[in-house]
Amino acid sequence: MIEVKALSHTYPDSKEPSVKNISFTVPDGTIFGFLGPSGAGKSTTQNLMTGLLKVQQGTVTYDGLPIHKQKQAFYNRIGVSFEHPNVYGKLTGLENLKYFAGLFSVPTEDPVKVLDWVGLKDSADKRASAYSKGMKQRLVFARALINRPSILFLDEPTSGLDPATAEVVKNIIQRKREEGCTIFLTTHNMYSADELCDTVAFLNDGTLVAMDTPRALKLSYGEASVEVEHRQNGGEVKKEILFHAREDHRRRLKELIDSGRIETLHSREASLEQIFIQLTGRSLA
Repeated sequence: MIEVKALSHTYPDSKEPSVKNISFTVPDGTIFGFLGPSGAGKSTTQNLMTGLLKVQQGTVTYDGLPIHKQKQAFYNRIGVSFEHPNVYGKLTGLENLKYFAGLFSVPTEDPVKVLDWVGLKDSADKRASAYSKGMKQRLVFARALINRPSILFLDEPTSGLDPATAEVVKNIIQRKREEGCTIFLTTHNMYSADELCDTVAFLNDGTLVAMDTPRALKLSYGEASVEVEHRQNGGEVKKEILFHAREDHRRRLKELIDSGRIETLHSREASLEQIFIQLTGRSLA
């Protein structure tokens, strides 16, 4: 269990805190999503949770032990993937993974196998400096897996990836969760968060504004509706969105059903993006 309580952080050159009195827990074997736009404080929180930044105020504990008291064993059991790829350009992809595998005092994965997972096996002997941005992103993600972590910190792991490759990465994340790995995912990608996360927290200007399962958030803040496509007398297909809570919309839906002209009927729910805008007045992008 990861517990974060009353966590705040202010950078030396800033008057305003980047993270403001936030608290949450991450149960073992779950995916916890931090959802917010760039500059919201997501990466700062991850850096505090992994010891890259010293905790100024509040606590971060793992099974009751504070981050500042963690020993080498803690770093053997976590994997970290950063938003901005930081790889050794003069080393090949394979050499990068072999180097980082050598930093751990626990059994590690076969680097070639991990490169194969992320679709980089054919580029294993190519210098990382020649990798595209998406390839570097995959290499950083592969590096986070090399020590068989029980806790994964992933900062925008699908950033810069094409849809097919992003799907591969998401499948690996889901598989790691099924294996019992605890995953802390920071992202502004509402679709990835909705698809992957057991719990999501909305972070805006360093403050938590909402936190729950994606489904519960959509039910709490969204307005249930249906999308109806029906064919008019002239043959044209018209689309209407009708809200359950409005009496006139319910009457309209009954009228369309009775007419027999409905071609498609789909339930709709608010997206996490729409809920975030509703709560903060700003977009996730």
